[in-house]
Amino acid sequence: MEMHQVRYFLAVAQLLNFTRAAEECNVTQPSLTRAIKQLEAELGGDLFRRERPAAQLTELGQRMHPLLKQCFDAATGARSLASSFKSGEIGALRIALTHSIDLSLLIPHLNEIRRQFNRLEFRFLRGTSREVGEFLKKGEAELGIAAEIDEAWDRLDVWPLFTESFELVVGDGHRLAGRSSIELDDLRPEQLLSRTFCEHSGRISASLREHGIEHGHEISNERDLIELVEADIGVAMVPHTSPVPERLTRAAVAGLDARRTVSLYGVAGRQRTAVANAVMRMLRGADWREIAG
Repeated sequence: MEMHQVRYFLAVAQLLNFTRAAEECNVTQPSLTRAIKQLEAELGGDLFRRERPAAQLTELGQRMHPLLKQCFDAATGARSLASSFKSGEIGALRIALTHSIDLSLLIPHLNEIRRQFNRLEFRFLRGTSREVGEFLKKGEAELGIAAEIDEAWDRLDVWPLFTESFELVVGDGHRLAGRSSIELDDLRPEQLLSRTFCEHSGRISASLREHGIEHGHEISNERDLIELVEADIGVAMVPHTSPVPERLTRAAVAGLDARRTVSLYGVAGRQRTAVANAVMRMLRGADWREIAG
């Protein structure tokens, strides 16, 4: 079945006249009639009763009409969408982030990129560091942002964006609240919440254990972590760029070397969309010093 056959069928079904339908489709009547006969042969029956003064849809034609119209509309829509992407009228961004990266880091850049495209479609994927690597590998995402990707694939391009420290977060009624700096010894009696969704949680836990400090609870998402800290059930080490409510306080921990580098990832040698290229240049050229602290 060819799309021009479907187009001719729909024209005749609307006008109920082969001559006028041929004029509408800008073809000769013999060409239109031949195409419809070929369509009828493929479908196994007449679609029209060729009567005068007007053609009439047969029972088969009436049943096929909504299906063929849906098929034609879908094909027309696909061509229109493809043309819009090609001309730059529509852009799409597929980006993967690990659970520990806060989306607010990207908002200013996303707002800027939206001004460069008439219509922009975002698709954000979340996952572990290994899953983000898989999203890139399989082509489900064009760009990835993570503190570290657990993937040894040699086609991964890596562009470091910024390095930040981890800070202690406590409730505003906690005994350590309000301090600008906290000593490691101050943490010994505390129940520490481990952010297991963070790429560096294992390293931070190991570093604290070296100082005789053990984590008390394992937490799998940021919202639960914040609620537990607010309830004074524990304290947590979070990256500087992780937003926390005003009712919580944060402070550096003296003597603890806990830092992470957030990087942008892409796939070497793979063609990227205009949107992805623009975002990549924007993120690599951004001044992250104020955000990273």
